[in-house]
Amino acid sequence: MKLLVKSLFLIVISIFLFSCSQKEKTQNYVKIEPDDTLQEIVRKSTRVVPSERQYQWQTYEFIAFLHYGVNTYTGNEWGSGEEDPAVFNPTAFDAGQWISVIKDAGMELAMLTAKHHDGFCLWPTTTTEHSVESSDWKDGKGDVFGALTKAAEKEGIKVGVYLSPADLHEIKRPNGTYGNGSEPQIVKIPSDPDLQKEADQIFEYKLDDYNKLFMNQLYELLTQYGPIHEVWFDGANPKPGTGQEYNYDAWYDMIRKLQPKAVIAIKGPDVRWCGNEAGHTRKSEWSVIPIPSHPDDYTFPDATKEDLGSREKLKDAKYLYWYPAETNTSIRRGWFYRDENQYVKTVEELVDTWYRSVGGNTVFLLNLTPNKKGLIPEKDAERLREVGRITREAFDENLAENATVEASEVEGGNKAVNVRDGKMETFWKPQDGTNSAELIITLEQEREFNRFVFQEAIKTQGQRIERFAVDVLNGEQWEEVATGTTVGYKNIRRFPMVKTNKVRLRILASRVCPTVSTLGIYKAPEMLSNPTIMRDKEGTVTISCKTPDPRIHYTLDGSKPDMKSPRYKEPFELPRGGTVKAMAFVNNGAKSSEVVEAQFDISAAKWKVISTSAAQKGYEGSKAIDGNPNSMWHTPWGDNAPEHPHSIEIDLGETLTLKGFSYLPRTDGRSGGICKTWRFEVSQDGSNWKVANEGSFGNIKNNPVLQRVYFEKQMKARYIRFTSLSNVNGDAHLSTAELGVITP
Repeated sequence: MKLLVKSLFLIVISIFLFSCSQKEKTQNYVKIEPDDTLQEIVRKSTRVVPSERQYQWQTYEFIAFLHYGVNTYTGNEWGSGEEDPAVFNPTAFDAGQWISVIKDAGMELAMLTAKHHDGFCLWPTTTTEHSVESSDWKDGKGDVFGALTKAAEKEGIKVGVYLSPADLHEIKRPNGTYGNGSEPQIVKIPSDPDLQKEADQIFEYKLDDYNKLFMNQLYELLTQYGPIHEVWFDGANPKPGTGQEYNYDAWYDMIRKLQPKAVIAIKGPDVRWCGNEAGHTRKSEWSVIPIPSHPDDYTFPDATKEDLGSREKLKDAKYLYWYPAETNTSIRRGWFYRDENQYVKTVEELVDTWYRSVGGNTVFLLNLTPNKKGLIPEKDAERLREVGRITREAFDENLAENATVEASEVEGGNKAVNVRDGKMETFWKPQDGTNSAELIITLEQEREFNRFVFQEAIKTQGQRIERFAVDVLNGEQWEEVATGTTVGYKNIRRFPMVKTNKVRLRILASRVCPTVSTLGIYKAPEMLSNPTIMRDKEGTVTISCKTPDPRIHYTLDGSKPDMKSPRYKEPFELPRGGTVKAMAFVNNGAKSSEVVEAQFDISAAKWKVISTSAAQKGYEGSKAIDGNPNSMWHTPWGDNAPEHPHSIEIDLGETLTLKGFSYLPRTDGRSGGICKTWRFEVSQDGSNWKVANEGSFGNIKNNPVLQRVYFEKQMKARYIRFTSLSNVNGDAHLSTAELGVITP
């Protein structure tokens, strides 16, 4: 009896302690104690929530970068710092046009590169003569940042500022301050006497010469132009090794005091870089990540790994910190405007990145490139307006607004109906310890839809959901239409159009228990795109579209696909080759894509690279036979790059009869290393070689597509050797996306 009483007492105490733990203070970091179990660490992770400024920033969802400066007029991505300010002379500058385009695109914030790495300042500054004040534009009285902030305020658009810590002008000018070895001294910010007279607050910091200059620039931007909502510090340095160190603590302190609502991004404590400049997003984007020290003492690095916050990453944590991601890319190929031949992303590409980033728990920062006139180019503007139209129409009507919502389990007042009240402060939540649960949404009637959107209650409950699925009722059977991992601020699932009145959200795994604050079901405009047909090294064929709306149908007999052809639902095997044709259809077949065709020969499943003449790390010869056109074998680059010829030897794993070979140049839009002249050899023993053919790829630089070369006669081979004798640019490098053989 005593044992029973003692056991009951311990259970009651445990429940009491666990209940109390749920009332712990939430903040944007938590310390992990040495004896914390993984279970305790996971529980603590749910008490990590965004700061108010971080949360408000997340609600912006889609924001604009504006790369503009002397590079716009020189055609460089990174300037030298020695540009004559006279090159900056826009003939039709109009910040109002920028803001009009930004607003039409659905963006909430505009962020200007007030100073890029070249050091040229787009506002009249007391810190340097290398600014608009020294240009001929408006007789030296122009102010790009000032014009932007006025136009933005008029239209209700928030403002951010990019200020490059690197400064090539200060590196290269006589007596420049960058990396000059000066001893830090106590200085006043602002340092200019006239600005001190006007200052509401004067700061004192111990700074070297360059940090003093930089903080004066920062002070001017933060005090003369109204509210600033994001400050962006680039980590790039075009000339490392100068010895210059940055006083981040002083920078952050002044920003917090002058613009307390501004998030400090990238090299800062509030927002992290997504890890690439291509707009790629992670499959699982955790906002709660482990860091090795207290956030006030931590120098935030670039976080580029795919997994940043899984349970596996949490187990060795010292602190857990709310550190959300920003996805950035440019509308053009390059960050600055060059000319009208510069590639501009399509509407489909932009909308796809919008969905993946905004709907993948990040904020989408899209760079725009004003031209030499000082305007957003009309081609870009038209596409941005279309992006805005599509994304607005997609979420005009929430079909779940008046739906009935049932939950498998509910905790207290956190009932299922809360998910359709549109409030982030209310939410559905099952009992603690329930790691999987479900919601069933019953619409008022059968409706067509192709988007499912939901959000976690991150403001008070943190990020919890680890894996989920969305089902629709098809007759009497549930059919899975979407799956996902993390949710956080927002997750958007896209799928081909369905029609039903019942939808089920299954939470398959979560931390402590899941929460859902809002939920929406939408019929978005269907976006059509051509299918892409790919086959991996093992011979497995995958067909996909850049947009997930279309139904894809395909054939293997050479005929044109239609809606009666087999529907593509999952990858299929084609190891010995064949012809695959595919078409995409939307609007119940009323609109269709072009016919896309891919011819495959024998797969490279048995192939092995025996040797290459040279390879850059990460671009090994195996990338030339991996079936992925987006990877490549590339020879080393740099000052001592090995010269042509470059060759690769491959064991085919069996003796084949060959009638030719294929070469796919790199597919990233660049021409570096694309082969021009070549030699192709075959061997049956790997020692004695015969030349099967040699020649040139003709117009491959201007038309970089798959090259198919045929021999004069068929030849048997167990081994092949491809040798590049020269490339299209006449330099040392070779790049190869894929090599293949052609069999009878």
